Amino acid sequence: MHFFQLLSDILLERSNSAVMIRYVSSMDNLRILMNLLRVSSKSIQIETFHVFKLFAANQNKPTDIINILVANRTKLLRLIADINSDKDDEKFNYDKSQVIREISALNPINDDG
Repeated sequence: MHFFQLLSDILLERSNSAVMIRYVSSMDNLRILMNLLRVSSKSIQIETFHVFKLFAANQNKPTDIINILVANRTKLLRLIADINSDKDDEKFNYDKSQVIREISALNPINDDG
């Protein structure tokens, strides 16, 4: 599952910021990652989380992304809380707590105008 590590590295490369914004604005990409967080393989969950956190960290989330995260908040928070790294990784634990905080703070957006 080195694919997700590579994807994460590519998206986080400063020169690819426009690509990253497009990626984290895609409902399809978000849905794929949410499903992969449910896979029983710990390594897949961890690698998926490193890409998923980009959606949570995006300060300019599109309305559709916010509403999907809010609609799935309970499941997502449980899944993320249950992901554990093999080693005592402070950065991973910090990222996890930040993602939980971001998702917990989201409010649904009514796009009716």
